[in-house]
Amino acid sequence: MKYKFGDIILAQIQYTDTFETKVRPALVLFEEMGNIIVAGVTSNLKMKGIMLTTKEGMPKKSIIKTNYIFTISEKMVYRFITQLSKNKKKIIKNKIIDKIN
Repeated sequence: MKYKFGDIILAQIQYTDTFETKVRPALVLFEEMGNIIVAGVTSNLKMKGIMLTTKEGMPKKSIIKTNYIFTISEKMVYRFITQLSKNKKKIIKNKIIDKIN
């Protein structure tokens, strides 16, 4: 399956400070040649980021961590969860562009 910007997936994610992995949700930023660039998603509502709600298709309220971007292999994806709205994708694009500038 090809993944595109705005897809929320469930995938094997590596922790930033160890080589351990855990199955976690992630936001697809783009996919190319079997590599998927994603932003981490957490249910820890104390984290900074962009809120996702159950009305948007998440199992529980979550935060997209735009400061936690990394690459995974398509082989690490377990399943598709939901697709974000156009408005939410625009918010995410603007937030990431702000970080780059």
